[in-house]
Amino acid sequence: MEYIVEKIGMSRTIGTISTPVTLLKLVNTKVCELAEDGKALVAYAQGKANNKAIAGQQKKYNLTAEFNKFATIEVANNEAGDLDVSPLSEAKVLKVSFNDKGRGYQGVMKRHGFAGGPKSHGSRFHRRHGSIGNCEWPGRVQPGMKMAGHMGNKKVSVKNELMSFDKENGILVLKGSVPGFNGAMGRIRIVK
Repeated sequence: MEYIVEKIGMSRTIGTISTPVTLLKLVNTKVCELAEDGKALVAYAQGKANNKAIAGQQKKYNLTAEFNKFATIEVANNEAGDLDVSPLSEAKVLKVSFNDKGRGYQGVMKRHGFAGGPKSHGSRFHRRHGSIGNCEWPGRVQPGMKMAGHMGNKKVSVKNELMSFDKENGILVLKGSVPGFNGAMGRIRIVK
């Protein structure tokens, strides 16, 4: 089973042994249409996006104006309506997928962990990447060469232990950290 969640932030447990935890909130999700393979088209609220295509889908599935995003996820429901969250009460391990924090355009030292050159005066090789190709053969830059460029904002999946689940408020408490910024939207999948 999959669920769409929003990252609240990190905290810790209070006790003799303090454990770092991440808090996630289940996003209010409606199942619109079921498929044969256990997957379903679901609608949820994110931002204020609206156009004629979204309005048509809302009219087709009798949704209110807040449900403006659609996704296909694996569900436990047998019929359309509110998403069934009962499998989360027996879950122990979750696979969490978020986009990690975007860091913009970064150099090779930060992006790939290059050592750089001498820090002394006159070296003229401090944080640069150095030589990138060969002279005679193959006479070009090889594909996949580690260079400066855009870093972060890529999908990252991690497995976390589920410590507790508050069904009334839809709050999940996961052991350890989860990629992404506070307020980011992502997905969780029950592993066991």
